[in-house]
Amino acid sequence: MAGNNGLFDLSGRAALVTGAAGGIGSAVAQALATQGAAVLVTDVNGDAAAAVAEKIVGNGGTAASFALDVSDREAADAATARAAELAGGTLHIVVNNAGVTDPHMFSDITADSVRRLLEIHTMGTFNVSQAALPYLPTDGTGRIINVTSSAGIVGTLGQVNYSAAKAAIIGITKSLARELARKNILVNALAPLAATPMTDTIRTDEKFAKQMLNRIPLRRWADPQEVAGAFVFLATDAASFITGQVLPVDGGMVM
Repeated sequence: MAGNNGLFDLSGRAALVTGAAGGIGSAVAQALATQGAAVLVTDVNGDAAAAVAEKIVGNGGTAASFALDVSDREAADAATARAAELAGGTLHIVVNNAGVTDPHMFSDITADSVRRLLEIHTMGTFNVSQAALPYLPTDGTGRIINVTSSAGIVGTLGQVNYSAAKAAIIGITKSLARELARKNILVNALAPLAATPMTDTIRTDEKFAKQMLNRIPLRRWADPQEVAGAFVFLATDAASFITGQVLPVDGGMVM
């Protein structure tokens, strides 16, 4: 592991980021590459993932792309193997960011909607994490970073399906952190709140947007680049004694 002068240096390490074609995932992939990681940019939209990887390479970083549906376990196996190839067979950092939303009041939510969100958020996190396990090192550099939400911590109006999926990720994070601690693999989760295509519906509804801003002490949404630093922190040696935690990066909304 790096010394104090290299706490945030990820050189020689491989990272896999899901849902990285845009928004938070893209910002995280680029931030990890800036710190020296070789990044596999994955997304269900393979062309968009390739564009992000090309941007990283154009800026002097190391990256490749992979079209990945995280609900497909065989695809997750192939993606983690590909990511490990970027660093000689070892995958150091997994960021489970892929997700969708389907807001409806509870009376209108369908069983299919619930299943879809659980498949992508919850089973997606399970699939990629389990597929990555054989490639994660036990020298203290292995990281699994999951993405949950304030909706999974305190709930939110009109998103019982999304809240359930995100709350399940918190359970996965804490249980897996306990299990993998014996292997020196750290597992944490972040609950970010940023202006992304996923939050467009909320931010463009004047009434709901105002209600949301009133819940955020900083009175604004973050830019994806603002939350990416928290992911980098948890991926580096600076966070070598942190595991099983859920960190809100939400302008103080959950405190």
